[in-house]
Amino acid sequence: MSATAGVAAGHPLTAQAAADVLHAGGNAFDASIAAVATACVCEPVLASLGGGGFLTAMTADGELRSYDFFVHTPRNKNPQGESFYPVEVNFGDATQAFHIGLGASATPGLVKGLFEVHRDLGRAPLSELFQPAVAHARAGVALNDYQAYLLGVVAPIYRDTAGARALFCGDARSEALLQKGDRLTFDEMGDLLEVLAIEGPDLFYRGEVAAAVVEQCRSEGGHLVRDDLASYDVVRRKPILTMYRDHQFAATPVPSSGGVLIAFALQLLEATGLRHTSRESAGHLLTLAQAMQLTGRARLRCAPESPDDILNLLDPDLLGTYQAECAERSAALRGTTHISVIDRDGNHAAVTVSNGEGNGHIVPGAGFMLNNMLGEEDLNPAGFGAWTCDERMTSMMAPAILRASSGQSWALGSGGSNRIRSALLQVISNLVDFDLPIDVAIGAPRLHLENEHLSIESGFDDAVVHQLAEHFPNPTVFAEHNMFFGGVHAVTRSSRGDIGGAGDKRRGGCFTPI
Repeated sequence: MSATAGVAAGHPLTAQAAADVLHAGGNAFDASIAAVATACVCEPVLASLGGGGFLTAMTADGELRSYDFFVHTPRNKNPQGESFYPVEVNFGDATQAFHIGLGASATPGLVKGLFEVHRDLGRAPLSELFQPAVAHARAGVALNDYQAYLLGVVAPIYRDTAGARALFCGDARSEALLQKGDRLTFDEMGDLLEVLAIEGPDLFYRGEVAAAVVEQCRSEGGHLVRDDLASYDVVRRKPILTMYRDHQFAATPVPSSGGVLIAFALQLLEATGLRHTSRESAGHLLTLAQAMQLTGRARLRCAPESPDDILNLLDPDLLGTYQAECAERSAALRGTTHISVIDRDGNHAAVTVSNGEGNGHIVPGAGFMLNNMLGEEDLNPAGFGAWTCDERMTSMMAPAILRASSGQSWALGSGGSNRIRSALLQVISNLVDFDLPIDVAIGAPRLHLENEHLSIESGFDDAVVHQLAEHFPNPTVFAEHNMFFGGVHAVTRSSRGDIGGAGDKRRGGCFTPI
């Protein structure tokens, strides 16, 4: 029997929480709420009640909506100074510096986002939707291969303070992180989720949790005060829409820049003969790399002073210039997780959430770690400390809905910071230009080009890699598939209502059909 609903996510228990909701009669939006709450327990480096995210929704009647519950910069900077310091994270084939401490935290929006999505689109009681997360928090979750690997990658952050060591080392006095098979328990977070379902978001933004966050920031060098939390609002927006071939791409609009940049790159590919090249040939890959290169250059040329300025990229004259250049030149860890859900009625939910890498500090009595978005180099291109007060931060997250003229549709998205846009660009091209099955489209090796430097995932022919290196000298060639290249989790629905999907193995992904 064909599946009539499905979930793709970054952890089997995250996917199972959503699947159980669908089995019980909940819709795709209920299921996504349950999955996000569970991800905060099962994928704690990637998802946290102290972070934020975006949800792109398509209702059964085809209405598109975008929910922005990403983090918001503090209303004022702490005049007493901040706790803000660097740590280096090792991805194996690449390293990257992140900044943590209470001074790295912006106002979290994830909790408010779950409540607002539920108010608009949910139908099952929140107490039922949070219950899987509550149960896993109290019983503990055994670290699987990917979560253990990820915890090891960001080790300097998760053993930085006594509170973090108590959870992630099992003992505040130890610096030995838990290993694969060890159980992570979050008793305080379980209690918090249970009470939140009863009392609502004011507990988090005006009540005891807000008080704990504010006192921690006051005493340890953070910027957040009561007004930051009490004034936080979820923003409902219309998704950005663009056509690629005969497919409509709908994703998060500004101030998130990821959707606009993907739309720009897709328009560049539209002007090429990409679909007529041999897949994974030098011509195919050079076209992709050049589209990434031109997207990066166009982004710099726009030199946005505000997040809304990124829309200049879609100005027809500017777009036409870059389309012509791309056609002429055509040669023939971040702490982010994504959940895609399609239910039997045809509701689609694509939700991407992030905690950065976390700030290293556990909120007392609440059991979660605040974000470090003010310490993310990708999100602070003007330099650390140069952020504007009281502003929704930009992001590369781009949960999306893709619809074909044939009636087939996809809910998809990715983690991976700046690699989000290149990962989604390549998967969409694989689906549209080469008609690949969804698991093959996601599993195919990837490229990423940034600041004129090309990174190449394993799996391409050596001769093709050599030709790429002639155009982009001294590329980084990864020895195997790597989380560096994102993690696309997607569900698709055929014109007949049949469901398929795949989770990205690079980030521990799985697909659960219903």
